Amino acid sequence: MTERHGIFVTEVPTKVLADQGQNFTLPVVFGTAPVHLTAAAAVNVPIFCSSFDEAKAAFGYSDDWGSYTLCEFMQAYFQKYRQRNVVFVNVLNPAIHKTPVAPESVTVTSGVALVEVTGIIKTTVVVTSADGATTYNPSVDYSAGYNAAGYLVVTRRSTGSIPSNVTQLRVGYDKVNPSAVTSMDIIGGADGGNLTGLELLNQVFPRFGVVPDLVLVPGFAQDPVVAAVAAAKAESINGGFKAEVVVDLNVDQIDQHAAAPAWKRGNSFTSRQQVVCYGKAISGSKTYWLSSHVASRMCAVDAANNGIPYVSPSNKPLLIDGMVAKDGAELYLGQNEASHLNSEGIVTAINFSGWRAWGNRTGAFPDEKDVVNAFIPVRRMMNWLNNQIILRTWSRVDTPITKRLIESITDDINIWLNGLQGSGALVGGRVEFRADENSETDLLDGKVTFHVFVAPPTPAQAIDFLVEYDTNYLGGLLPA
Repeated sequence: MTERHGIFVTEVPTKVLADQGQNFTLPVVFGTAPVHLTAAAAVNVPIFCSSFDEAKAAFGYSDDWGSYTLCEFMQAYFQKYRQRNVVFVNVLNPAIHKTPVAPESVTVTSGVALVEVTGIIKTTVVVTSADGATTYNPSVDYSAGYNAAGYLVVTRRSTGSIPSNVTQLRVGYDKVNPSAVTSMDIIGGADGGNLTGLELLNQVFPRFGVVPDLVLVPGFAQDPVVAAVAAAKAESINGGFKAEVVVDLNVDQIDQHAAAPAWKRGNSFTSRQQVVCYGKAISGSKTYWLSSHVASRMCAVDAANNGIPYVSPSNKPLLIDGMVAKDGAELYLGQNEASHLNSEGIVTAINFSGWRAWGNRTGAFPDEKDVVNAFIPVRRMMNWLNNQIILRTWSRVDTPITKRLIESITDDINIWLNGLQGSGALVGGRVEFRADENSETDLLDGKVTFHVFVAPPTPAQAIDFLVEYDTNYLGGLLPA
C-alpha cells in the first residue's frame, strides 16, 4: 500500500442551505369513482396518481361521468392535456351507497352468464339455480368479474356443481347508487377520528410530501355550500399552505349568460381562493364541467413555466369543441359578452382562433379590488410564494436564533427571489429582517419575523392601440 504523502483535494457536492421547493402544480380532486371495479375499493383515502393507468387501477374508470365524477377529470387531465401528478379522493362507499336488486333470470351460453348492468358490486352477487332452490358457491362453483363495459360476467367452473348443460341461472346483487352521494359526503368531517371528504385535504402533504395547489370537486362544486367549504379549507391547509379552488356555476339554474353574475353573487361564489367558471365544455360526444378543462390548462401552463403559476390561464387554448349552457343549449359568447362575465369575476371560454379560456379575475372580483386578491395569477403566485417559503425554510425551525441564522435566511430567500425576478416570474422581490418588527420580547420568546416584499406581474388584460388617420401621408400622392 502506497503511503499518502502530500496535499490532496476532493471536490464535494454543493451544499444548499435552503430546503428545496416544489416544481409542479398539484391538483387535489374530490368526487365519486367506480371503485367497485377495483380489487380494494379506495374510500376516503387520498391516492397520488401520476398517470391515467395508475388512476384507473386505483379507482376504476367509467364514461358515466354524471355518476362517477372523478373519471371526468382523469380523462381530461391525463389523456387530453397530458399532465402528471394528481391526488384523487373518492367518497363513494359501495358498502353504503348501494341499492339491492332482486334476483333475475340470466341466460347462460357456453358456461358464461352476462348481466348487462353496470354498477354491480361483485362481493354482493348471489347466484342460484333457475328455480332458486340451489345457491352456488363463488369460490367453488363459479367465478365473477367485469368485462370492458363494466358488466358482470359469471363463469361456470368445470369443477363446481353447476351443471354443464345449464342454460339459465338466477343472479341477485347490490348495485352501486352514486346518486346517494350527497354534498355532505363531499364536505365530510371527522367520523370517529377518521377524516372524510374535504377534511382529507389536510392529509395530502403529510402523506406524500407535496403541497396542494388546486382543489377541484367536479360535479359538486356548483353547490354553494361545497364551493364555500372548499375555499375555506384551501385558505389554510395544515395551518400554513394555501391553494386555489376551481369551481363551476350551476348552469342548470341560470337561464342565460347575462344572469350568471347575479347567480354568482346570490350564492356567494365570491372568494379570492376561487376560480369561478361558467358554461360546460363539450368535446366529441362528451360533456365536461368547464373547471376540469380550466384547471388542466392551468397545470399545463404552469408546467411550461417550471411549475411557477405567474402566467394566467386566460387566452390559452382549451382542448374542446364547444360550450353549452342550460339544457345543453349551445353557448357562443362574443368577446364583449365574455368580458362582461370577466368583469364580474367569472371565467368562461370563447372561440377566437380556437376555443380559449377567457378571464383573469378571481371570484372575489369586482368587490375586491386589491391586486393580490383580484387577479388569478397574482393570487396564485401569492399562494405559491407562501407555500415555497415554508418548504424552503422549514429546516431552520428550532435552530438557535443567531446573527448567522438571520443572515442565512435573508441571503437564501433574496437569492431565490432574484432568480424569480430574472426569469420573469416576479417584477421584483426582497426579504428584510427589520428591527421594528422584531422586539426584544419576541426574540426572547423565540419569535423571528422576516418581511418579504414581492410584486408578481399582472396580466396584460387590456392592450390599447390608438389608430389615427395621418394626413401627412397624402403628400406621397402628389408629384415631386
